[in-house]
Amino acid sequence: MMHLKGPLAERDSWEASGCSIAKAIDLVGTRSAILILREAFYGATRFDQFSRRVGITDAVTSARLRELTEAGIFTKVPYRESGQRERFEYQLTDMGRDLFPVVMSLMQWGNDHLQPAGAPLAVTGIDHAPVRVGVVAEPTVVLSPEDVEVHIARRPG
Repeated sequence: MMHLKGPLAERDSWEASGCSIAKAIDLVGTRSAILILREAFYGATRFDQFSRRVGITDAVTSARLRELTEAGIFTKVPYRESGQRERFEYQLTDMGRDLFPVVMSLMQWGNDHLQPAGAPLAVTGIDHAPVRVGVVAEPTVVLSPEDVEVHIARRPG
């Protein structure tokens, strides 16, 4: 348990109004938002990739991508394939990329506590050393999504 210091030590004397955790959950706390972020870190950029890979309707995909884009997590970049109308790719902004440890923490927690047969995917650095997410004191090396590899650790079933 964390140690609350100063005026925070008397928990009943203050309220957690403006809580950063509550604000973050309000924005990315839905199943579809987190899974869209997962797919973005796996390399998805196009609407149909998100919709198909997450297994959600086009309406839900559209709503989540709009919310995440308006919040600054994604930016829309136009593209046009030959003979087609203009469409948009969704690319993570720096704000979106900062969610990488959040998504990786959820994956790690799920691997550790919800996968009795073992993690379905292994997460390693590009040097193939296992990667774990944790709270660290600075200075330390922080890995970006490009510094991490994900591969099959076991076969499903």
